[in-house]
Amino acid sequence: MKYTYLIINALTVFFPVALSFDKRVAFAKSWKFVWPGMAITGLLFLFWDVLFTIHGVWSFNDEYIVGIKLLGLPLEEILFFLTVPFACIFIYACLNYYVKWQLSPVLARVISNLLIGMAVALLVANYARLYTAVTFGLLTVLLALLLYLFKVDWLNRFYVAFAVSLIPFYIVNGLLTAIPVVLYNNAQNMGVRVGTIPFEDHFYSIALLLMNVGFFEYFKNRKNLA
Repeated sequence: MKYTYLIINALTVFFPVALSFDKRVAFAKSWKFVWPGMAITGLLFLFWDVLFTIHGVWSFNDEYIVGIKLLGLPLEEILFFLTVPFACIFIYACLNYYVKWQLSPVLARVISNLLIGMAVALLVANYARLYTAVTFGLLTVLLALLLYLFKVDWLNRFYVAFAVSLIPFYIVNGLLTAIPVVLYNNAQNMGVRVGTIPFEDHFYSIALLLMNVGFFEYFKNRKNLA
């Protein structure tokens, strides 16, 4: 039982790593563009994770973790910010290769603006709930920067990849919250669940993946330009 969270992490990343050597997508050749962004994003999210743990936003069930901790975080939680982004960037890369259909840039912009509007509204309505406030505040800032400052051209592909990533998201987060491995304090979120998964988790995931994909595209394009 103590290896539960560790096994979930391993299964999350097993197939993306194994299939990275497929000759068509050849995702392994892109690993060098993945690691820097994962490191930067991981440090930011782990910072919030430490604060969330200290302030009781969530806690971890000792029955399902090996017991190795750093700054109060279980080893498995730290690995989570590597395994999940890696798997989702793999999905993003595969869809870019195999699926030629894309959302139109106009529709992607509409979706982005709707997300910003919803995030701002929920932030204002729930500013006293730490998890809700940070999640929607961070999402608002990231989308506004990507859409209006950096004017990135990959959000249409990102939303398709995120929609597909919801399948493993519901499996992994469903297990973590149903067993439960991660225990959420409803005083720090809206108390709305999709199954056993807090509503905010969906948008926390969008923010996490936006940063990772953003850095992935940045480092990849910088190499191409060079």
